[in-house]
Amino acid sequence: MWVRSISATDFRNLSLSDISFKQGVNILYGDNAQGKTNILEAVYFCALGRSVRADNNRELVRFNADEAHIQVDVCRENYSFTIDAHIKISGNKSTKTLSIDKSPVKNTREIFGRLMVVLFSPEDLRLIKAGPAERRRFMDMEICQLSPVYYSHLRDYHRALKQRNGLLKQLRRDRSYQDSLSIWDEQLNISGCRVMRTRSAFVNKISVIAREIHGNITGGKEELSLTYQPNITQPENYVKQMQKSHERDIQSGTTSVGIHKDDILFTINGIPARNFGSQGQQRTAALSAKLAEIEIMRSGAKSTPILLLDDVLSELDGSRQRFLLTQILDLQTILTCTGLEDVLAKNVSDANIMRVKSGEISKE
Repeated sequence: MWVRSISATDFRNLSLSDISFKQGVNILYGDNAQGKTNILEAVYFCALGRSVRADNNRELVRFNADEAHIQVDVCRENYSFTIDAHIKISGNKSTKTLSIDKSPVKNTREIFGRLMVVLFSPEDLRLIKAGPAERRRFMDMEICQLSPVYYSHLRDYHRALKQRNGLLKQLRRDRSYQDSLSIWDEQLNISGCRVMRTRSAFVNKISVIAREIHGNITGGKEELSLTYQPNITQPENYVKQMQKSHERDIQSGTTSVGIHKDDILFTINGIPARNFGSQGQQRTAALSAKLAEIEIMRSGAKSTPILLLDDVLSELDGSRQRFLLTQILDLQTILTCTGLEDVLAKNVSDANIMRVKSGEISKE
């Protein structure tokens, strides 16, 4: 799988017209704040139908513009297709529309798995030391690309969670509707247990692959393990645990237990990496997890994903840089950097080099 070309108008600061990529390594270089990361974000948006950086789609449209458009041409095995994304601004509202070969995408889940990407940014190096939300996002974005039905379960859960939280706030003032909580407890139980089963299987699989990669990076001196930590440990007790939290939840106005509190425990030689790992160990663990993500896509989707590297090489030392680059030889890679000479010194040969300045690309 590879992205053949991309066009973008008023997406962030971009003004791109049929910019071509090669199947191997593509380097986007230039000063900071010129639009390099925006190009990666545009590809990511067409793959998952959402931004990796913005909470509101309005942020994705160029200032003083009313709409943004992205078009990505993709080659996959023996066929090709085009994904179009439009974001329109109307007053305080924004609308997003996606299409594949001009056929409208009615549900976001329809787009998952068509264009498969793995994004690795400096923020991902915080995967270990950041809070649980970052690790849940890591799980969810990967699983959605492999299993679109997972997205439906996750969406159903968060819709029910929003309704339950709204009811809890109402119950703080008026307890007459308290019996209605059991309805939302059951809804969260149904979708939550489905998500838990999928997350557990995913973490078990990625742990095996990441352990091997981590052992190769460290010369076998360290053993990495990933363990799924569900907030509700026994699915059969999901409803019971929610019922026990009713009074606490009413007082706080929010749901205190459920899959939205799940986490992943990273350990190195049996010791929690978040609390006791050095910065180098934490970065090696994060790198291992991201590379394992690629391997899972290869095996699960029977296709190689596109790797998006957002200024990651500058955050890694020489040995980790070399290891990363040796692992991506058969992938289309689009990487950003500010120092072109430094990247080329890392044995990146025969690369497609492009300069980004003020949202526009010029070939070297």
